Amino acid sequence: MTIDEIQEEIVEEFSGFDEWLDKYSYLIELSSELPEIDPKHRTDQYIIKGCQSRVWVDAEFRDGKVYYTADSDAIITKGIITLLIRVMSGQTPDDILASELSFIDRIGLKENLSPTRANGLLAMIKQMKIYALAFSNANQK
Repeated sequence: MTIDEIQEEIVEEFSGFDEWLDKYSYLIELSSELPEIDPKHRTDQYIIKGCQSRVWVDAEFRDGKVYYTADSDAIITKGIITLLIRVMSGQTPDDILASELSFIDRIGLKENLSPTRANGLLAMIKQMKIYALAFSNANQK
């Protein structure tokens, strides 16, 4: 599936909830689907700077695509990173770099996060795109 197709799927899933409390519950539920990060990557080297909670993200490049794993000590944040991984993992670096993550605004996520969580969301996206950029540059050499 393409990034846009996955985003449409997420928007559709969230459209079934009228209340933000239900959306938060769904985010918590999604957190259990997070691809487990190798414990050796739960170090300061992999931590996302700018997040209120602790978030670790790692990426690996296989067969021309980027695959992410992550963890967080906060359950809502874990659900958010699960969505980001669902959208970007298994995609090419160029597709990740070109992606507009419209689902974030379309499901109302950004406007329903505290300012510190919203900054953390942007920091997670930035780090995931930095990984994609590094893989893209390495792949072109």
